[in-house]
Amino acid sequence: MIPIVGLVVGIVLGLVFQPAIPLGLQPYVPIAIIAALDAVVGALRALSEERFDDRVFVISFLSNVLIAAFMVYLGDQLGVGAQLSTGVIVVLGIRIFANAAAIRRRYLHA
Repeated sequence: MIPIVGLVVGIVLGLVFQPAIPLGLQPYVPIAIIAALDAVVGALRALSEERFDDRVFVISFLSNVLIAAFMVYLGDQLGVGAQLSTGVIVVLGIRIFANAAAIRRRYLHA
């Protein structure tokens, strides 16, 4: 329940306040959002399997965002920023869909 509430509160705050993202951080924000979404969907899967731990969720959330942002930064420094960003999105997307499929199988038996 905590991940859902946090996601909803974050979306509402973003829509209400519409924060301006500094130009230097703009390449990292989409990757950070996808990494955060991966952690939230993973938490929902853990919750559905009755093994959710809030400490693990917070550590997973923060480490996903930091590692993904660092990988994009590293890709920019190496001159392959777009390719590495695409790779990060693909890997995190696969994880998101795998967790969503596990949740679907658990509740819909499909």
